[in-house]
Amino acid sequence: MVTQEILRERFVYKDGLLFAKYGKQPKFTPITKHHRYIRFRVDGHVYRLHQLIYLYFYGFIPNVIDHKDNDRSNNKIENLREVTQAQNCLNRKTSKLSSTGIKNLYFSKKCGRWFVQMTVGNIRKVIGRFEDFELAELVAFEARNKYHGSFARS
Repeated sequence: MVTQEILRERFVYKDGLLFAKYGKQPKFTPITKHHRYIRFRVDGHVYRLHQLIYLYFYGFIPNVIDHKDNDRSNNKIENLREVTQAQNCLNRKTSKLSSTGIKNLYFSKKCGRWFVQMTVGNIRKVIGRFEDFELAELVAFEARNKYHGSFARS
C-alpha cells in the first residue's frame, strides 16, 4: 500500500498530475470504456490518479472522492473533495434517459403538469406541480440550490 511519505519522496505534484522526481516516470493508463478514471501504477499496484493526489495532500484516501466539475480527467487538488456517496450522487450530470433534460423535473401525462421532485434526507419530496415549463424549471433550479447546496448540479 502506498503512503503519503512514499508519494512525496518519489513524486512532485503539478496541475493535477504526479511527476517522478528521479528515475523512470510511472505509466499512466489512459481512460478507456472499461476504466472511467486515469489510473496510475505505483510499486506494482494500480490506483486511480485522483486517489493518489488526495493522499499526497491529505495523507489518506477517503471512501468517496468527488470531482467538483464532474470532469474525471481534472485531478487538480482544488477540484477534489471528500464526500459521502449520497453527496456524490447529487453532483451527477443529468441522466441521458431524462425526458426533459432537466434534473428533478418530470412531466405527468396523467394530470398534464410538470412535477418538481427530489430526494431530501432520504425522503422523496414533491416540491410543486406546474402548468408552465419555464416556471417549473426555475423552481427545480432553486430547490436544488436550497436543498443540495454546493452539490447542486444542473
